[in-house]
Amino acid sequence: MKRILIVDDEINIGLLLSKFLTRNSFEVTSATSGASAMEYLAKDHYDLVLCDYRLEDTDGKEMLVKIKDSYPKTGVIIITGYSDIKLAVELIKLGAYDYITKPLYPDEILNTINKAIETQIALNASAKETPLANTEKVKAGKTAYVFTDEFVIGQSNASKDLMKQILLVAPTAYSVILMGDSGTGKESVAKAIHLNSPRKDKPFVAMDCGSLTKELAGSEFFGHEKGSFTGALYTKIGHFEMANGGTLFLDEVGNLSYDIQAALLRTVQERKIKRIGSTKEIDLDVRIIVATNENLQDAISKGKFREDLYHRFNEFSINLPPISQRGRDILAFAESFLQLANQELNKNITGFSEEVIDCFLTYNWPGNVRELKNVVRRATLLTETDQIQVKALPLEISTYAKSPSVDLAENIETTEKNKPRDLKNAALEAEYETILNVLREVNFNKTKAAKILNIDRKTLYNKMKAIDLDGK
Repeated sequence: MKRILIVDDEINIGLLLSKFLTRNSFEVTSATSGASAMEYLAKDHYDLVLCDYRLEDTDGKEMLVKIKDSYPKTGVIIITGYSDIKLAVELIKLGAYDYITKPLYPDEILNTINKAIETQIALNASAKETPLANTEKVKAGKTAYVFTDEFVIGQSNASKDLMKQILLVAPTAYSVILMGDSGTGKESVAKAIHLNSPRKDKPFVAMDCGSLTKELAGSEFFGHEKGSFTGALYTKIGHFEMANGGTLFLDEVGNLSYDIQAALLRTVQERKIKRIGSTKEIDLDVRIIVATNENLQDAISKGKFREDLYHRFNEFSINLPPISQRGRDILAFAESFLQLANQELNKNITGFSEEVIDCFLTYNWPGNVRELKNVVRRATLLTETDQIQVKALPLEISTYAKSPSVDLAENIETTEKNKPRDLKNAALEAEYETILNVLREVNFNKTKAAKILNIDRKTLYNKMKAIDLDGK
């Protein structure tokens, strides 16, 4: 069980944080001053310190310096009541994992804490376990494959194809680009590749490039030496060095500025880094997996992404399908998320009502796997019976089946079943299938469908009417 020390002179906030983190399987100690926090640290080991910036006897910056000086293997997150980018940069340069502003949101702070602890484990040479502790093995023949507890092994063709590609590329050293809409589970796929590779016992380090600033990029990627610039009071190890021997996952890589891309290219080519302020080269053995919800080839044509860096990353690529294309696998995802929510909230909900299942299978899930997970967690929190009922779902999901687009879809399905299938109608049916597939793809938005089909709206209406697809 990971141990966290909360330092906050507001007793109520400390108590709330302590209860929340205890429910999420952390061992928590609370201190109301900087002095008492240092006493706790002197007596016991803590994996992470969650420290308020304003304390009666000191401040977060001074606490950070003391902790990193005396207990470098302990991670630190600073919490403050106001946002200040300059202060955030300064704290991170001093060795803080992150800087969180109030009000505190449970999902955000729990995610940040978990990532901070994972990063600290990767950083500490004495760590004996991979950060991905909650895993399960799946046997295929004589081979046992390993996946995180959030990875769902589906039965749809899309899921089977995804699994095939993961297991094909995992044993290699190839760099991989994961492409797909936001929320499709790119990080869980990256972890699956890592866990089924020869690097599985080495660190898996995830880095969000979407929030990376120019000021922090060099330090975050490559690290820095003490005294290398104003405010660099301690040596910092960058993400590449943390991941050495293992896998570095770069999320939202399309958001990197062009000059950061140039520095990254040199590192990927040479497989060496220098910490900022150091002349010593460090050899790298890192597998790189990147993720994007953008079309990087379009970004290349617009001069926003380096083509040479793209080709370095693109030794293998995987397109992650949206959850709406994975059929009844939606229910497998929902069941998995329900089990996780039960553990998180200490509940024992057994499943979903038939009405909820119908809603899940009908809804188009624009937020993909992430949206489904949030919906299930919310519904689990609201449910007091042994099954989740439709009243626990957000309104946009519970009422979606009554929307005009879904009624039109049902009319189309009926028409599809009743169409004649002789050779005389082959050309008509080919056109019918194309129009139907495009309409489904754009959720029956006729303007978008006409654009994709390269016809005007009037022509599309006429063709739909000719083959009874007007939905009337």
